[in-house]
Amino acid sequence: MTTVAERPDVGRADGPRKARSRSDRLGIYLLLLPSLLPIVVLSVFPLLRGIWLGFTDARAGRNVEISFTGLENYRELLGDELFWNSFKIGLLWAVGVTVLQFVLALGLALLLNQQLRFRGLARVLAVVPWAMPPVVVGILWKLVYHPDAGLLNEFFHRVGADGLRTNWLGDFSTALPAVIIVGVWAGMPQTTVVLLAGLQGVPRELHEAAAVDGASTWHRFRNVTLPAIAPVVVAITSLDFIWNFNSFGLVYVLTAGGPGGKTMLPMLFAYEEAFRYGNYGYAAALGNVMVVIIVALLAVYLRRRLREAN
Repeated sequence: MTTVAERPDVGRADGPRKARSRSDRLGIYLLLLPSLLPIVVLSVFPLLRGIWLGFTDARAGRNVEISFTGLENYRELLGDELFWNSFKIGLLWAVGVTVLQFVLALGLALLLNQQLRFRGLARVLAVVPWAMPPVVVGILWKLVYHPDAGLLNEFFHRVGADGLRTNWLGDFSTALPAVIIVGVWAGMPQTTVVLLAGLQGVPRELHEAAAVDGASTWHRFRNVTLPAIAPVVVAITSLDFIWNFNSFGLVYVLTAGGPGGKTMLPMLFAYEEAFRYGNYGYAAALGNVMVVIIVALLAVYLRRRLREAN
């Protein structure tokens, strides 16, 4: 019986095969290079540079020397009440917008999943806010909230409720709720689309079997629909929270963080530190801390939800 060691043609065949394998891998890397290069240059490199700047005293200006300061920025940050106040406002904003977005989007998705007349048109209209840039949305709602000529105050005037008229974006008690409403309106379409896709993936046979067993509409929703779309819910709420917490353009156009810092989100605070006061190093440290905290919060949330799902 001839063994592998006694067959010299086997070793000769393995050599070209390995060479072709290395050549194929090299070809794959070369094909990926055009798409990976922009990611490295425009995403990875700025991210690494931002992390590094958080440990320096970088400031605005030409030919300014940058010195490594270690954890000095982070020690200063721990005692910065303005930052922690903006962080609390950011959490209120992100949680409020995310929860309201999910509840309203789920209701709208359930409605759009029914056999309704003009359902196609309704689905198109539901995603219109998604197609509008945040700056345009901010300008539009700023006109709605205008204290003198805004649609909201004009409506209250026409129905004889002048006592409800106020400066919605300029009053300490109404600025944040008013901005949250705009955030919900602007972000609800993408949540609706994702939840609608999840609902359409639920087998109709499950609902029919539950209905035959005598389950009510609410019980079918709670025991059939929600468990089926649980992975979609976890994914979209996590993404919504990240997007909302990192929101900048919409709130900047509406209030620029005012009045009196009542809508000063963390990203606005970091922007002010970097581009108004020129503290690039401190602003980068703020960004680093926010990333760590948000990742930790999301890890706890995802672990809990995935444990409940299993």
